[in-house]
Amino acid sequence: MTDKHNMNDVAMPQLAESLVSATIAKWLKKPGDAIEQYEPICEVITDKVNAEIPSTIDGVMGEILANEGQTVNVGETICRIAVTGSRSEESDVPDQGHGSTGQAAADVTVDASMRFRYSPAVQSLAAEHGVDLSLVQGTGMGGRITRKDILSYIQQGGTSRSGAAQSSHAAATPQAATETASQASPFEGLQHQTPLNPSPPIGTAIPNVRHSGLHLTESPKIPTIEAEGAGNGRSEYFIDVTPIRNAIARNMRQSVTEIPHAWTMIEVDVTNIVLLRNQLKDEFKRKEGVNLTYLAFLLKAVVNAIKDYPIMNSFWAVDKIVVKRDINLSLAVGTEDSVMTPVIHRADQKNIAGLAREIDELARKTREGKLTLDDMQGGTFTVNNTGSFGSILSYPVINYPQAAILTFESIVKRPVVINDMIAVRSMANLCLSLDHRILDGVICGRFLQRVKDNLEGFSRIPNCTEGRR
Repeated sequence: MTDKHNMNDVAMPQLAESLVSATIAKWLKKPGDAIEQYEPICEVITDKVNAEIPSTIDGVMGEILANEGQTVNVGETICRIAVTGSRSEESDVPDQGHGSTGQAAADVTVDASMRFRYSPAVQSLAAEHGVDLSLVQGTGMGGRITRKDILSYIQQGGTSRSGAAQSSHAAATPQAATETASQASPFEGLQHQTPLNPSPPIGTAIPNVRHSGLHLTESPKIPTIEAEGAGNGRSEYFIDVTPIRNAIARNMRQSVTEIPHAWTMIEVDVTNIVLLRNQLKDEFKRKEGVNLTYLAFLLKAVVNAIKDYPIMNSFWAVDKIVVKRDINLSLAVGTEDSVMTPVIHRADQKNIAGLAREIDELARKTREGKLTLDDMQGGTFTVNNTGSFGSILSYPVINYPQAAILTFESIVKRPVVINDMIAVRSMANLCLSLDHRILDGVICGRFLQRVKDNLEGFSRIPNCTEGRR
């Protein structure tokens, strides 16, 4: 440390209440690099998601104390940043754009390798002002967009996103999603009524069934594995266990060890939903900007059933059973190397359109590796769309410490008997694993029956304003 510069220690932050350490994945800055406030300095891997550590000050990267691949406890110093005396005093003042880094910016704009990597601070600021990041020129390392770039873009009269994009962002918050979906969407007319529509005559063609969901948004990926010792005549190879895979193993072991699992299944006739979705999906895509999937119907049916049986929305606390008031649905989303469970917060406040937008957003963020810790926390009940990869029956492991997990299996056309007549219907299984310390067969049987009734009762109300929340 010299008289001209002050060295500020940067400690590993506590990214979530339950996290005590994180692994340095990659340093985005090296000693001597200029750093702007809020600009990411490194990527870290936690047992939930990957995250970026932003700088809290402007300065120059000094000594790096934690190597890539090293696991660091919360509170330990990972690096030091050098700041001048004058800049140190201004470090707490929001940066409104300075020209001091103009030459450095000009040197890095040629490299656009980081152009589309956005930090949480940048995404939040862009969303707040409705800025389309694709129109902003990045001056950070590798063409990366910084907060200064966005503020400068706004000051220069940059255009905002389209109305559709703003609507999509509004749906990212639970309250805004509720207001947007209930006020602007014409699809809250998708309600459930009983009895079931009469079955079509034998031989009547039913539109092709496609079980669209989280897993069918793109072609399945195959994990890339480098075989250690390949070519040396070895009969096996080794795969390093990542922090996320290690967390999955730990949580699954804890779930099956501590929770006495029980399992039950019910069969559901989803012919009405298949017909309804085929009628509305094109219009829905055009007006809402996202796909209308079967999963959105299922989530709505599950939420309404949990309202009737709130004990399903609980967890075991040794001498108490804690029943959560908010219904936060965790979605099990498979990637090429792990299973993530992002959360739709306050799902009970959303209609079909709002749930469809949440599904699309979480699926996109999962594929792009942009899930945040907030996206992963607070789930109270888990739903898995196992039918999207062809499963017709499964025994899911409970997402600890929740009380239950429901799987929606593949939709299959089968002959069924209705009113002593045979008809071809679109059928699907719902499988439920339950914590037998909290839940018993009677309550879970009634819960599944209510979900079944909700799914089988979906129909189109002519006046789409009826039933709007």
